[in-house]
Amino acid sequence: MRNFRVIRTVALLASSACMCITVAMAGDQCLVCHEALGGKVPSLYKNDVHRQKGITCAGCHGGDATSDDMDKAMDKKGGFAGVPKGDAISQACARCHSDAERMKAFGSSLPLRQWENLQASVHGNLSGVGAEHTVQCITCHDAHGIVRVSNPSSPVYPLNVVRKCTGCHANAGFMRTYNPSLAVDQLEKYRTSVHGMRNAGGDPKVAECASCHGSHSILRPGDVKSRVYPENIPATCAGCHGNVAYMAEYKIPTDQFDKYAKSVHGVALLQKHDAGAPACNSCHGNHGAAPPGVESISNVCGTCHALNAELFAGSPHKKAFAEQKLPACETCHGNHEISPASKDLLGVSPDAVCARCHALDKNEKGYALAQVMRRMVDSLETMEAESKGLVDEAEQKGMEIGEAKFKLRDVRQARLETRTIVHSFDESKFRPVVGKGLTIAVSVSDEARGVIHEFFFRRLGLGVSTLIITTVGICLLVIIRRIDRKQKKNAET
Repeated sequence: MRNFRVIRTVALLASSACMCITVAMAGDQCLVCHEALGGKVPSLYKNDVHRQKGITCAGCHGGDATSDDMDKAMDKKGGFAGVPKGDAISQACARCHSDAERMKAFGSSLPLRQWENLQASVHGNLSGVGAEHTVQCITCHDAHGIVRVSNPSSPVYPLNVVRKCTGCHANAGFMRTYNPSLAVDQLEKYRTSVHGMRNAGGDPKVAECASCHGSHSILRPGDVKSRVYPENIPATCAGCHGNVAYMAEYKIPTDQFDKYAKSVHGVALLQKHDAGAPACNSCHGNHGAAPPGVESISNVCGTCHALNAELFAGSPHKKAFAEQKLPACETCHGNHEISPASKDLLGVSPDAVCARCHALDKNEKGYALAQVMRRMVDSLETMEAESKGLVDEAEQKGMEIGEAKFKLRDVRQARLETRTIVHSFDESKFRPVVGKGLTIAVSVSDEARGVIHEFFFRRLGLGVSTLIITTVGICLLVIIRRIDRKQKKNAET
């Protein structure tokens, strides 16, 4: 037993001597000591980007990294802080990352104020205990083995960031603590998407969580400054999909944003600021983003245009399009550059979409129907314009025309209904709608003409009455003057 103690003492002395030699040769005595003690931290820190920049353990933990005296190295009076907790972690990071001069001295071009941005983000909310923020810098970047984002071993490298984000966002129990209404199946959806499948296959260029939501400045989707706020989504998607050089290897168009911005949907969202108008994700999905297939396009459009989709499903075009593997809505309306619905789409003129498939010598039944339906729409539009012109004329003349003016709304409504019912491509359904509008338009025109006729009748009556009154007045004046002259003569005699 005594011999064992002697041997252990000699071994410890020898170990200490080796440590002293190593410490004397090294600049960061903290690392030397902890490396001798073993564990993962020293091995991780040896490859840390901060160590490569010459930052010692004391850079974050405080103390004196040059001293091999443990008491002196970890003297709190000398600034030793130990292992930071809560917000103190990110505040330690911010001492450099929010200081332009320090970052410049390290030769870094990284953006500043990440901690400030994080505090203002959705992750900057206070934790359940309310004493610290939900997310700290090391939550995503780790603590001792931090490497550049471009390093494949980084937890925020594009191929790893999805796993890092879903560490929290796919944990139902954890997310219930902060936002019970937030879905926790984003990872499963993402892996079914084109982006997710290519990401899983090792493509670091495709969109992942940070590509759309951002990194330090992540905001709620309802925040107008959020990258995924409805009005901002097209620009966010175009960050990649509008970049010709970036998208070159994928062999897909890069003009989608330009086309969308001119479309009826784009004008409503980007110019009229209608947050309910469709953006990219409305059709392609969010986390499960994928190009709609032939069958799914009509289903996507049908979520908003439900009646149109229902009518098309019962139309002869449904079967014809399916046989030719043509997408339902996109075939006539396009996809990104969707024009406002108008009568110009209907008919057999060179610009009409019907003429793409129907001609006198090809699909002639559809050609004749398109021609008839266009004529009916033109008739209704002409009658609407005529009745409106008569109502306006009567109103300008100061006549009461309120009821007829109100009926005009029904004519306009009938015209708008034709844009929906046309998807049935059934004359027996289309004609009654047009007929209803024409009947009301004729009624309004007749009423307006009657009011205008009454105006001129009143005007004529007023003219005749004025003439009679004027004539009577002149006659009375003549008679009065005669009487006056007669009285003057009698008075003189």
